[in-house]
Amino acid sequence: MQVKVIDHPLIQHKLTHIRDVTTGTKEFRELLDEIAMLMTYELTRNLNLEEVEIQTPVAKCKAKVLAGKKMGVIPILRAGLGMVNGVLKIIPAARVGHVGLYRDPQTLQPVEYYCKLPTDVQERDMIVIDPMLATGGSCVAAIDLVKKHGARNIKLMCLVAAPEGVQAVNDAHPDVEIYAAAVDECLNDHGYIIPGLGDAGDRIFGTK
Repeated sequence: MQVKVIDHPLIQHKLTHIRDVTTGTKEFRELLDEIAMLMTYELTRNLNLEEVEIQTPVAKCKAKVLAGKKMGVIPILRAGLGMVNGVLKIIPAARVGHVGLYRDPQTLQPVEYYCKLPTDVQERDMIVIDPMLATGGSCVAAIDLVKKHGARNIKLMCLVAAPEGVQAVNDAHPDVEIYAAAVDECLNDHGYIIPGLGDAGDRIFGTK
């Protein structure tokens, strides 16, 4: 399996509280936002830089700035929305698209109901976001859609992954780097990650 587990102590500490069944909706959202910020810091570690000359209050100097690479963020509705603001706090100029998928409760296969992406998606480094990488079906389908619209450089950010989901994405899209805060044990018979954290969408939005 090709997946980069971001094991920063702050992320692992916050993830523990997110997993806890006693964590309420408000705190869950806040923690997810904070983890998304920290994970974005790691995802963007290899962005290219260029040298410019600036004037400080004391003297001229050469300094580094981002080399103008455009970024895009694609949350998979609805749970992916819970991580978008954290990403945008780090990359405020990123364009945001949306992919709407739900998992059929019988077949566990993704069903598309919405897709709206930036018009210049082919010029951007795209980050597809879904807190839970379970069977991998939704993430594979979302990446399929983003590639269909012309994207060439895609990363997948998820909070918790199952080995089955990681393998599914690796098999379908070996060029896509996966970043996760944790890779858990397995899936249960209902397609939920064990130990996981339950249904991320329900916990973000306070639904059942």
